[in-house]
Amino acid sequence: MTDEQETRSRAETRTTPAATAGSEAGPLVEVRNLVKRFGKLEAVKGVSFSIKEGEIFGLLGPNGAGKSTIINILCGYLPPDEGEVVVCGYSIRRETQAVKRLLGVVPQEIALYRDLNALENLDFFASLYGVPAHEHQARAEEVLQFVGLYERRKEPLKNFSGGMLRRLNFAVALMNRPRVLLLDEPTVGVDPQSREHIFENIEKLAASGTTVLYTTHYMEEAERLCRRIAIMDEGRIIALGTLEQLLAMRDQTRAVYRPHGLQELFIQLTGKTLRDL
Repeated sequence: MTDEQETRSRAETRTTPAATAGSEAGPLVEVRNLVKRFGKLEAVKGVSFSIKEGEIFGLLGPNGAGKSTIINILCGYLPPDEGEVVVCGYSIRRETQAVKRLLGVVPQEIALYRDLNALENLDFFASLYGVPAHEHQARAEEVLQFVGLYERRKEPLKNFSGGMLRRLNFAVALMNRPRVLLLDEPTVGVDPQSREHIFENIEKLAASGTTVLYTTHYMEEAERLCRRIAIMDEGRIIALGTLEQLLAMRDQTRAVYRPHGLQELFIQLTGKTLRDL
């Protein structure tokens, strides 16, 4: 049994809920009182949330709100100063490698080798993920079909548009068949067609049971994709709930002019507009 298979098997065992009539499965991801400091700057200030299996959970907020810092802690790039993150029953503090094997990460910046073609990039990153060598080609072809780039698999990346590069970046994160997918602003700078393709892929993955954490500063993306949304500002979650619950929080006695629903809520809670939108 490979390390990947062993981790998956253990994760399935550890996250199986007790057989209680009418009980729901517990969260697959738990973030508890997370704090991260960079010198005197407290970038994340006691953040807590949980995500169930197959849920698309959104972190919505302006640039600098702490969203990417949380992603970097979840995937083991940064250690938390306080608090805990548990993924499929594994602690990010004590069992970092076990957590990493269960994750797929789509970073905000495109992380690809421009002198390799699509297949070669996927082969390289599959090695980093620990995917068995004999499975590389089949998995690469599978994810390229999924993101709509199979016909371009042997072309140099210099021929790829920005949207195609984003879709290939997305494909890299699927090579280890992750249980939890972390997406950090995955549609920045992409064309409408590629953005819609990415949305459809995320929805298909969630429907098949993949758990998704999606960060964005685009309100319409959060509304389109996310079952629940946490609105962040200055390192804190200032509101959390379903879209309907969040919109119900708006002060209906405010002025007649109504901007975008979530934008209005953000203005009411913080006294300012969502920056960088």
